[in-house]
Amino acid sequence: MTAWPVTLHSQDGRQPQVVLRPLSMRDKGEWNVVRTENAEYVGQWEPTAPDGIGQRITFRQYVRGLDKEARAGRILPFVIVVDGRIAGQMHLFGIVHGSLLSGAAGYWVARRQAGQGLATRALAALCDHAFHEAGLHRVEVNIRPENAASLRVVEHLGFRDEGIRARYLHINGGWRDHRTYSLTTEDLLGGTVLERWKQQ
Repeated sequence: MTAWPVTLHSQDGRQPQVVLRPLSMRDKGEWNVVRTENAEYVGQWEPTAPDGIGQRITFRQYVRGLDKEARAGRILPFVIVVDGRIAGQMHLFGIVHGSLLSGAAGYWVARRQAGQGLATRALAALCDHAFHEAGLHRVEVNIRPENAASLRVVEHLGFRDEGIRARYLHINGGWRDHRTYSLTTEDLLGGTVLERWKQQ
């Protein structure tokens, strides 16, 4: 696993620059505004506590917790920045080494910037880092079947459909089915996810 912090860039001369970097304390104001503006839009897809009791933590505790987990090699947490402005977040979490070498990606993009291919480019950059720098073999994404926008992201990148996981995660107040998609290093034939997507 590469040392934390890490910054990733997705360059495309025809589109805005997408940067994945760690969330920092100085992001508090902008991050709070983006999250507040998108609370309902993002909240319908985000995990909730089954007992209905959510743990309230400060922004400082949140950032420190992400950094601690990243330094321990269990997560790669990024904020998505487009042309200098926060547009969402993308994490590779549940990272397991040993004989599995796998992690699961999760992400959200602000409503005003949805549908522009930002999540696709950011996920491609994250996967390429996971495979080529972090030494992982597999990346999976678990998506609710009704989340059409996220389904398009993994389809664009050629993720393999591995089927439904019944009542997999507690989302928005209930246990929800998710469809699992994955990529492994063998799928890339020595190339990158970003290159493969651009060649389609």
